[in-house]
Amino acid sequence: MRHETFGDILLERSTDDNPGLLFEDSRWTWREFVAESAVRAAILSDWSATHADAYAGRPERFRHLHVGILLENVPEYLFLLSGASMAGVTIIGINPTRRGAELASDIRGVDCDVIVTDADGAELLDGLALSDESGGVVAVHEVDSAGWQDLLAGHAGAEPRLHDAARDPHTLLALLFTSGSTGAPKAVMCSTGRLAMLGTINYRNLVLDDVAYSAMPMFHGNAMFAAFAPAAFVGCTFAMRRKFSASGFLPDVLRFGATYFNYVGRSLSYILAQPERPEEKQTRLRTVFGTEASTHDRAEFARRFGVEPGESYGSSEGGVVIGRTEDTPPDALGVAGAYMNVAILDEDGHECPRAEFDADGGLANAGEAIGEICNLTGAAMFEGYYRNPEATAERNIGEVYHSGDLGYRDADGFFYFAGRSGDKIRVDSENFSAGPVERILDRFPGVLVVAVYPVPDPRTGDQVMAAIQLEPGAAFDPAAFSEFCRTQPDMGTKWAPRFVRIMETMPVTATRKIAKPSLRRQSWTEPGEVYVRGGENGDDDEFQPLTSAVRDSLLAQYRLHGRQPSGV
Repeated sequence: MRHETFGDILLERSTDDNPGLLFEDSRWTWREFVAESAVRAAILSDWSATHADAYAGRPERFRHLHVGILLENVPEYLFLLSGASMAGVTIIGINPTRRGAELASDIRGVDCDVIVTDADGAELLDGLALSDESGGVVAVHEVDSAGWQDLLAGHAGAEPRLHDAARDPHTLLALLFTSGSTGAPKAVMCSTGRLAMLGTINYRNLVLDDVAYSAMPMFHGNAMFAAFAPAAFVGCTFAMRRKFSASGFLPDVLRFGATYFNYVGRSLSYILAQPERPEEKQTRLRTVFGTEASTHDRAEFARRFGVEPGESYGSSEGGVVIGRTEDTPPDALGVAGAYMNVAILDEDGHECPRAEFDADGGLANAGEAIGEICNLTGAAMFEGYYRNPEATAERNIGEVYHSGDLGYRDADGFFYFAGRSGDKIRVDSENFSAGPVERILDRFPGVLVVAVYPVPDPRTGDQVMAAIQLEPGAAFDPAAFSEFCRTQPDMGTKWAPRFVRIMETMPVTATRKIAKPSLRRQSWTEPGEVYVRGGENGDDDEFQPLTSAVRDSLLAQYRLHGRQPSGV
């Protein structure tokens, strides 16, 4: 059944008495969930009239109330999002891990008229300049206040219905910030029609008896697109956790009777770092879906939980989707999704040659085969970044959607990830990407999570640096790591790291992606457990602790050549 808007999907649930939302000790049927959402729609409609002057001068598509939500995954978040789909206003998912000037910049950049938060969020906002140069006042409402309860009581019994703007599938329903794993977050536009389409596709094949469990942040596209929207379309149960917890994962899955869960980034690795328990084989899980888990972690999860995770490459922008199939090679992303004309393009827009592999499985023609992952007809699928035409133009060039990610394609048509465009590394005039190096280093015994990234060379180009988080109880052996790097048959001659930083905890974004800008800023100069290959001159293959004497000598080389040892 086709639904023009996400509000249409919710109205279909308005008479549904099946379990709809599970959160901690609270339960709502879908009928009760939609009734709560209708109350929020009535509140949002009143605010639209109150703040009409604030948004009257915006371009027509953005001439709606903009409501920022600064909350963890709590029911109020979903009630407001769903209410917005009925009222025809725009919800902005504000990242609660952002702070200070960066948080204020996020809010100003998306023209917030109102922010709904709680006491903790209000503390984050205290003292920040939230209004732009036009001087508009941003109203802040706290959901744990008596005033909020009065608002709810004053609109109790509101009838579930679609206001006029909510009937237009092009109405902007949500602004979703990108993860910021490679740079400043940008606000991806998502219309109510697009969210309806993504829910209707239901590409994980949820059925009425499923319980979809999500601990991924609702302000990010993964939780909304891969869990909540399809659950609402099917009418199955959606179970939600306030925020991701590796130790809380198994108890939640057992408690809620979850049959499906979604993940992003390194979440699986953190779950697998928990002690193995017999109960892992006693869950109802039948489908697991996410992005960016390593081959090792997918296999280990399947061994422990009895469910093989499915993976898809994609993003909040929606311009490219690549999914794993049963015959996908272990290290590959998979094949292009339906209606996706995906290709690997070089800097001139020409399709790159197919990947060639040597006898050891290494990529033999990386310089020619690696290019940008693009969808030749995907520009129409990306609705753009909010009021950021320059960034949108980098993605949409004519009919082609440019992902900004690097990859390659083998002779059988399988795509491989080679890193973000910001992961491109240039050593001794040789260009390569971080992704293949990460896959090699991930094989080193004891590695839990690894990230590879460029740091500046003292003269020109880059040097390779790796940050490694070890499994609990493991210790880093520099001699063994030196031997490992020397003996990997698919390790490129320029690929071995010059520097290694051992991390207690890898810095991650709110969506569990590794925050490489943070690692690049630390470089090898910040305090910590850091190793350097070849000492100050790099003239051998042995990793040694970075002593203060070697550090000072290296810094002198940078000063001599007028370069800085860190970057973003």
